Amino acid sequence: MMRFAELAAPYFESAEIIELHHDLKIDAPSGTALATAQRMSAASKDWNEDPTTKTVIEGARGGALEGIPIHSVRLRGLVAHQEVLLGTTGQSLSIRHDTTDRTSFMPGVLVAIRKVGDTPGLTVGLDALLGL
Repeated sequence: MMRFAELAAPYFESAEIIELHHDLKIDAPSGTALATAQRMSAASKDWNEDPTTKTVIEGARGGALEGIPIHSVRLRGLVAHQEVLLGTTGQSLSIRHDTTDRTSFMPGVLVAIRKVGDTPGLTVGLDALLGL
């Protein structure tokens, strides 16, 4: 998902990230949301300024990393979800990943275990192991 957002970033003028996690997650925003914003920012520095001129409730616009707003939701019943919204004149793109059960992480763990012997140094994320 991060790779797809990174590839799409240069074609849009604005972006926002919404990440949603279970109510026991203590940090906000998530590391995945931060990494996604960093990768998108590296792919494009040309983001529109936030047009909001009046904030009625403090924090309503979330926080921002390198011009990309990030919104964090912590809610009982969720596992892990992230949506990247990108927009430009006349169009928008939504990229969303939903984890509804922690068992969904196991295929990625298995890929990492199988490739650890052939991958020197530190690897962060699965996209490098998947050839993305």
